[in-house]
Amino acid sequence: MKMNVMREIRIEKIVLSIGGTGDNLEKGIKLLKMLTGREPARMKSRKRIPSLGVRPGLEVGAVVTVRKNVGDVLRKMLATRDNTLKENQISENCFSFGVKEYIEIPGFEYQRDIGIRGLDVTVVFKRAGKRIGLKKMKTGKIPRRNRIPKEEIIKFMEENFNTKFI
Repeated sequence: MKMNVMREIRIEKIVLSIGGTGDNLEKGIKLLKMLTGREPARMKSRKRIPSLGVRPGLEVGAVVTVRKNVGDVLRKMLATRDNTLKENQISENCFSFGVKEYIEIPGFEYQRDIGIRGLDVTVVFKRAGKRIGLKKMKTGKIPRRNRIPKEEIIKFMEENFNTKFI
């Protein structure tokens, strides 16, 4: 039986993010640049959190979005977790997990100027037709059936990346 091409699942993007302020943020930005070769976007806080010393406008994180060669990047990141994820890390259309130390990623050695840092990885999925809801002119609504449930993400990851879910 032929599968409908419009129901096919693809990885839209992988988002690597790191948190911190001041010197820790600069080290995190250097790490993201080293991992992806791209310039990270800096995130600013909008709220005041006195207990953490955060004020509005303070840079508190950095983010890089990878849209090309997502399979290679995802394989490297999953290798740090032994290709095993928890089912509660999966949401609708995406899943996230953390990498405790970047030196666990294959092909990366310890950098003295960065130290030991971790990062968060978010993988976002899509189906054909997603652009209908994103375009500027004649925007349409994406129907509920076009969203990707947990079960389909698990099946996709098991087939394409040999990932186990516990």
